[in-house]
Amino acid sequence: MSADSLHASATELLEKWSPTEGSDQSLRQAMLAFLGSAPRGCLREHVPGHITASAVVFSHDEREVLLTLHPRVGSWIQLGGHCEEGDDTVAGAALREATEESGIPGLRLEPELYGAQAHPITCSLGVPTRHLDLLFRITAPAGAVPVRSAESTDLRWWPVDALPANVDVLLR
Repeated sequence: MSADSLHASATELLEKWSPTEGSDQSLRQAMLAFLGSAPRGCLREHVPGHITASAVVFSHDEREVLLTLHPRVGSWIQLGGHCEEGDDTVAGAALREATEESGIPGLRLEPELYGAQAHPITCSLGVPTRHLDLLFRITAPAGAVPVRSAESTDLRWWPVDALPANVDVLLR
């Protein structure tokens, strides 16, 4: 449970990930290079940028995806957030974040990397930085009712074929 175990888990996830898109391959290589130069790059304290744990939460029947209207970002995004010193792995951080932000117990995480994204952002550090999102696919149990947390302006299920405008959520 340290920056070391988070770093090792992020590196292992990216090394095992075999994206088919050229842009994803390039992002994979850039993230691995970043981790090679940033031993504490999985923690928000790393101001130039840091690995974040993101969760694409699907309904049990995969017809809907759970999105949060993020107050700082100002748009609908997938759930997730910063890794913490107490997290063993980035996957564990994604499950923790999804559970905290959705209020849904019994979420089921697929442990392999679902995808990756990079976003410029001014996060809780208060200065411009970059979030290097490692995305995980998570499935909610049947009948799951989300409960909005203080970290969200709104939280709701969206049909996968009718997402709000300008949403950049990985669906495959």
